[in-house]
Amino acid sequence: MRRNDKSVRKNEELLKLRDAALQLGISFPTIKQWIYKKKIRSIQTAGGHHRIPQSELDRLLFRTRGRTEKERKQVIRRVSGRNQLVGRIETVRISGLMAEVRISIGDQQITSIITARSAREMQLKPGQTAAALIKATEVMILRV
Repeated sequence: MRRNDKSVRKNEELLKLRDAALQLGISFPTIKQWIYKKKIRSIQTAGGHHRIPQSELDRLLFRTRGRTEKERKQVIRRVSGRNQLVGRIETVRISGLMAEVRISIGDQQITSIITARSAREMQLKPGQTAAALIKATEVMILRV
């Protein structure tokens, strides 16, 4: 595979177009158009097939969940919280009564501790798309 793109991490998972389209909630023809219009970055195999780096999916997950503005608003209305970050589940570690769930959102990660029962009921598994809902009375800003 040609990996001359420096933004693709070494050993990064590359997905087939159908799998990537499924994760993004778009159709196969749409993902092909995005490649041709350079809306999404792809890597070509020696045989000329396109593969999508997982980091590209992470970058686009939030933008495509609920494709239209109306669909996005309907998803948000299901709960009262507005601070939702959509990403991909990296790990689910269940120990006793608790579970640690780590979600990758672009180049960032967020970790949540939930009950093991909740993790099992939701059937959380690495690779699935999930949203982290943040509820806080205070938000601090740190200048970096």
